[in-house]
Amino acid sequence: MREGYNPNKDSVVSDIRFMHQIIIPVYIPHLKEYFKDAFTIFKKCLQSIFETVDLEQTYISIVNNGSCNEVEKYLSILKEENKIQELINTSNIGKLNAIYKGLVGHDFDLVTISDADTMFLSGWQHETIKVFNTFPKAGMVGIVPQFNMYSNYCTNVIFDNFFNKEMRFVKVAEPKVMQQFYQSIGWNMKEDHYYLQYILGIEKNDVKACIGSSHFVATYRKEVLSEIKKYIPAKMGSNSERLLDVAAQNKGLWKLTTFKNYAYHMGNVYEDWMDEVKFHQTKKKLEYNKFQLNQPSKLAFLIKNKFFKNVMRIKFINDFYFKFKGLPKDVLSQYGKIYY
Repeated sequence: MREGYNPNKDSVVSDIRFMHQIIIPVYIPHLKEYFKDAFTIFKKCLQSIFETVDLEQTYISIVNNGSCNEVEKYLSILKEENKIQELINTSNIGKLNAIYKGLVGHDFDLVTISDADTMFLSGWQHETIKVFNTFPKAGMVGIVPQFNMYSNYCTNVIFDNFFNKEMRFVKVAEPKVMQQFYQSIGWNMKEDHYYLQYILGIEKNDVKACIGSSHFVATYRKEVLSEIKKYIPAKMGSNSERLLDVAAQNKGLWKLTTFKNYAYHMGNVYEDWMDEVKFHQTKKKLEYNKFQLNQPSKLAFLIKNKFFKNVMRIKFINDFYFKFKGLPKDVLSQYGKIYY
């Protein structure tokens, strides 16, 4: 039996103070072996968010993807203290399915999706939005420059800027920081490795960005994430995260990364240096310029991402173009080409 009129019926959902959502899926099943430091690292991840973002304009969603009781209780306290806006508790349904749960039911201009072992650095939020505002076709913006990022679903970016003098190979801004990233994922990379020397970048109005982006931490225009699948039958791997990698290209948009590094990958082992990083927030308000999205025609999509990609896979064309774009000859022979 129902009596009276529900006061919320026909009311409009509105919370206009938030323009940027951060989604962190976390899976820490226990606190031993591989996961012995995972809880401490996750806490550092959240601390770095709380102390670097504009809290008044940022909506923080945590998806507890089947973690142990200790993690669940900690997150419940954060929710009670209003340090996070949304907490979703679920069984271990897989990383991408967990991300989808954080997306559904919201309509924010920008969405950052990050692994739970990311340490965000001061200024990352403003620098990310600066790239979006400078390059209207940016659909995905990362904050950790990596080598050869242009080879990962970025043929449309290269096609659109084929004769643009402001897209060229330039010196890596922070080679030691880039080396630290590769060490964090288990690579033994020497300081003089050619991957640490040059990166394909683009510049406009004194704002520099790198071509391409990694999906372990990146921010997306909401339009890029508009086509959400109901279910992905993989917990991790199995090419499941390719859906995030290719999403911007599918909308005719670019994948870019801030020219300087604005996050660290911590991995699964806590180290002393992580305690030495200091964070600060800026008082400047977030200002995001909304650009109209023009969906590419099927023909334009095929030309840029199929035909052009195959042309650039031809070695002598690839080498000639990369040399034209400023990649030194001694590095050119080792550097690689457009793969996807």
